Amino acid sequence: MTAPTFAALLAARAGDDATALWFEERSWTWAEVIAEGRRRAGLLRDLRAQVAAAPPGPWHVGLALENTAEHLFWWVACSLAGATGVGINPTRRGPDLARDITFTECQVLVVDDGRRALLQGLTTPVAAERTLYVDEPSYGARLAATDPLDVASARAAEVDPATPFSLVFTSGTTSAPKAVICTQARMGRIAAQQAERRDLTAADVFYVVMPMFHSNALMAGIAPAVAVGGTIVLRRRFSASAWLADVRRYGVTFFNYVGKPLAYVLATPERADDADNPLRIAFGNEAAEGDIAAFGRRFGCRVIDSFGSSEGEIQIIRTAETPPGSLGLAPTPATVVMDPETLTECPPAEFDERGRLLNGDEAIGEIVHRDGAALFEGYWNNPEAQAARLRHGWSWSGDLAYRDAAGYFYFAGRSGDWLRVDGENLATAPIERLLVRFDGFAAVAVVAIPDPVVGDRVCAVAEARPGTAFDPDCFARFLEAQPDLGTKWVPAVVRVVDALPRTPTNKVLKREIPRDAVGGAGVWQRVPGSLAYRALG
Repeated sequence: MTAPTFAALLAARAGDDATALWFEERSWTWAEVIAEGRRRAGLLRDLRAQVAAAPPGPWHVGLALENTAEHLFWWVACSLAGATGVGINPTRRGPDLARDITFTECQVLVVDDGRRALLQGLTTPVAAERTLYVDEPSYGARLAATDPLDVASARAAEVDPATPFSLVFTSGTTSAPKAVICTQARMGRIAAQQAERRDLTAADVFYVVMPMFHSNALMAGIAPAVAVGGTIVLRRRFSASAWLADVRRYGVTFFNYVGKPLAYVLATPERADDADNPLRIAFGNEAAEGDIAAFGRRFGCRVIDSFGSSEGEIQIIRTAETPPGSLGLAPTPATVVMDPETLTECPPAEFDERGRLLNGDEAIGEIVHRDGAALFEGYWNNPEAQAARLRHGWSWSGDLAYRDAAGYFYFAGRSGDWLRVDGENLATAPIERLLVRFDGFAAVAVVAIPDPVVGDRVCAVAEARPGTAFDPDCFARFLEAQPDLGTKWVPAVVRVVDALPRTPTNKVLKREIPRDAVGGAGVWQRVPGSLAYRALG
């Protein structure tokens, strides 16, 4: 049976009087949320009617909004109207932001006061009359005078399943972001699969604090809530100190995340009654191994941390049997680790008695889905990136990994995250996983410092845990005690910073870390021939 489109799932909630949304001090039923979406969809219809020669196909609506009820209403409106929502990333500025809006061919912009200053002075193709400032009184009056879109059209599946529901920019941690297409069919399928796999029901309460211009908020939080008719608790921005109070206040049972939120919550003062809460599931990706276990113990919930691409075709799932440090198993044998030069599958990783990887040169390759081309819906207007992802008829993730003899995957970094030290290729992620075990580090990014003699030197840029200072003697003892420390993994330089540069979803932006800064405060250099470090600057 074909899964319904996301528009059809929304339309099915039009007569549902159960609570759909809490935002700050106000709540809305599903019927009220759909009514708000219908009115904004009617505004889109009227705007299009005013354009004498509107281009064929769905309109692209740029959403430059904070995480508010208004933002959710506009995602609903776009879906019901068969328009395509474009998440506008507020960390992009000036020409880069103008490029994103122009590149995705937005015909409408919806802007709140929190984002308005970002757009001032920018040149975009969006006409002034199709730029809607939602905090102005005239906007509310305009909405009140608009006839809502007939929701029956969406229920009757008149929204084509192939219509893009969203264009969501990738995080752009290593290059300019690409706009990933997610169709109505895929969004509907994600909603249904999430609900089924997690045993979610209308009684579940979904805590959505990840930004809605990102796929995690839409796909992991909002989509399953729509599918089951649960309640969405929407927060303007994530707050670790308010997290547990919100979970208890709203009866939250499901929390989605990307990156560091688990670590930030764990950093709050622990109390004996932390597990006295209704949370059942924390679902996300890229949390640290230790944080996953600690979070589940402390708050009495199940943490499901999986690996998946925004493009939707590659997934690796953590199971109860997953070894420490592993991403888990792929649900299909078509997902493999491939040598990009020989186009052959990499051999299993080999380890010594201490757990050190012995054959990284041959075992590390790129994660590839050999049947993924049929699942990938493409990048908007980017044939070069699309061709790079679909080389040789396979889908290439851009992520490095290796597998053990049992088939478990271990992340090794992005495709550009290689160092060559004394003639040996080293992937950065295994080094980062080891160094972050040090109690004084909250996160670590390993980058290369070019060296004319050895090729590269290992530089560990470490985010200090709050309230701690780097202790070189303690760090030396830590390194000495790690049985799986590779002989060439020891950092030549350690830079300690208050915070690593990150995306709004807490992914580390390595391209913003200077590669040649080896002097100044907070920089420590290894004493040759030892594990000791001396301060520079």
